[in-house]
Amino acid sequence: MASKTVKVGSSVGLHARPASIIADAAEAYDEDIFLTLVGSDDDEETDAASSLMIMALGAEQGDEVTVTSENAEAVEKIAGLIEQDLDAS
Repeated sequence: MASKTVKVGSSVGLHARPASIIADAAEAYDEDIFLTLVGSDDDEETDAASSLMIMALGAEQGDEVTVTSENAEAVEKIAGLIEQDLDAS
C-alpha cells in the first residue's frame, strides 16, 4: 500500500470546490483511495472519491492529510491536488 502525507494548500481548507476537484480525480482510478486527517481524534479513512466525505474531514489550510491506495500513481496525483491552493483564481 502506497501512502503520502501532505499539507492542505487551499486557503479555506478542503471545502466544496477543492473536495469536488479531488473526488473527480479519485474517481478516474479503479483502485480505492483513502484520506486520513493526521492528528484527528477519529483516524478513520475517508473515501477520496466522495466530495461529501472529504468535506466531512474538516481539514483546514496547513493541516496534514495522509493519502493511501494500492496505486502509487493515484496517491501522488491526489496528494498533489491536496497540496495546491485549489481556490486560487
